[in-house]
Amino acid sequence: QAQLVESGGGLVQAGGSLRLSCVASERTFSRHAMGWFRQAPGKEREFVAAIRWRDSLTDYADSVKGRFTISGDNAKRTVYLQMNSLKPEDTALYYCNTVDLLGSRWFPERDRWGQGTQVTVSS
Repeated sequence: QAQLVESGGGLVQAGGSLRLSCVASERTFSRHAMGWFRQAPGKEREFVAAIRWRDSLTDYADSVKGRFTISGDNAKRTVYLQMNSLKPEDTALYYCNTVDLLGSRWFPERDRWGQGTQVTVSS
């Protein structure tokens, strides 16, 4: 059984929107916090957004603040990423994972990742 399954990616024009979903297995889902990361070709994977369940704290990378919104349904073990005003530089493979906050930075807790979902933004 896949641990993390991301979906919702696609090809969209600049300025458009997409909503990504991530469903985690019962064993994998974190009741603490979940997050989204992305990896563009030739670049390292980077943090995008996180949500902490106990106080609904959300956090975003500066590059997506004001455009992306993370949310989720704890009971359904699902995390969403609403992406608006997409830019070509948002093109990447998007992944979700369990996360933890160390200092002011969010880190993935697991070193195993799902297949991700591809987002391509055309100019």
